[in-house]
Amino acid sequence: MSPAHPAAPTSRRILRVVMSVAALLAGSGVTVASSSAATSHSIPPAAAPAAGSLRDVAQRMLDIGNPGYLARINDGRRVSTTAAGVADRATGRALRADDQFEIGSNTKTFTATLILQLVDRKAVRLDSPVSAYLPGVVPGGDDITVRMLLNHTSGLFSYTGDPGVLSLLQNDPQHNWTEQELLTAAFAHPPTSAPGKMWSYSNTNYTLLGMIAEKLTGSSLADLVRERIARPLGLEDTYYADPRATGTGRGYAHGYAIIFAGGTPEYTDYTGANIGGWAGAAGAVISTAGDLSRFYSALLKGELFSRTQLRQMKTTIALPPEFPIKGGYGLGLIEFDTPCGKAWGHGGDTQGHHSTTAVSGDGRRTAVSDSTGKASDLAPNDGITRWITAEFAAQKVVVCHMLGKPVPDSLIRELHGGAS
Repeated sequence: MSPAHPAAPTSRRILRVVMSVAALLAGSGVTVASSSAATSHSIPPAAAPAAGSLRDVAQRMLDIGNPGYLARINDGRRVSTTAAGVADRATGRALRADDQFEIGSNTKTFTATLILQLVDRKAVRLDSPVSAYLPGVVPGGDDITVRMLLNHTSGLFSYTGDPGVLSLLQNDPQHNWTEQELLTAAFAHPPTSAPGKMWSYSNTNYTLLGMIAEKLTGSSLADLVRERIARPLGLEDTYYADPRATGTGRGYAHGYAIIFAGGTPEYTDYTGANIGGWAGAAGAVISTAGDLSRFYSALLKGELFSRTQLRQMKTTIALPPEFPIKGGYGLGLIEFDTPCGKAWGHGGDTQGHHSTTAVSGDGRRTAVSDSTGKASDLAPNDGITRWITAEFAAQKVVVCHMLGKPVPDSLIRELHGGAS
């Protein structure tokens, strides 16, 4: 899942925490197409969906302002899919459950996989310092290990929190970012903590991991994702954007930033942004629900590297108490609790998508969902509160379906904003 899976927000403080996490994952407020006012979308007329069903979740995701929503559930016995709303607001093309979309920080699990494969090959040691692989690149790199990059305990500031980076993303969305630009912005800020002392989510960590993988293999991240993950698993619709998504015609879900502050949602289409440039190893993979399901299932079944490395990946550190979820972060993989049980996964936010992935510990059950809208207000308001509350409730409902458990009434009320 995304590092944002709380119970319904109950205070402005929690709302600000969740929004700050989303900002870290999304990384910018880029504008790449003109904004437009809201249009209404709904599931085709039929009998009212049962409370807590996938159709109910999909309708609620449209009700809170998302242009589209899709989900794919494998409960270990059968696969269920749902899709509602549109993939492209300009043409009205309906969203399909197998459309491609930006997976955001789910990419971190791909990057971590590449690193753990290198550990199996004895090209990388998890507890060796970053300076052994990138000498002179990271201030204090002798004290920061590869493991600390993977589990976000390096203390390095996230470049997506730098005002200069955000400004350039807004004013020049097609800027061809270099890794050095991003690192310079990150290292201009003091560390959030001493290495290994606390957990702090930072996209800078994964930029460095991508650099290590490319240096040691002599291959680009695009080639590594294709040759070491996508091709072996038969993921035909999964690739690293280098630097932009390709094939963004029919079968591709546009992503929209949503601003609620004016009372009526305003939308900005982010399709075509230079996501490979600024998100890179932290968030630039494009995929589908089916491909993500296959990837995370293979991961938890130990198909992509040794069982030894899988144990390393699943060794977690506790998330801080003030964080809006309870659980732990491993090596590019999150362990989290829901009202229906424990799951593993990750997730992410880009400028226009909010996606989540969950998988059972044995890899037999998977749940993938994506909203083609992303709340982008920088200050709390009623619209973003409703969006956050419903989105995080939807993530938990989808996990209940994955685990084959009845959706608790309290979670249904959370999904519907407290209504019975």
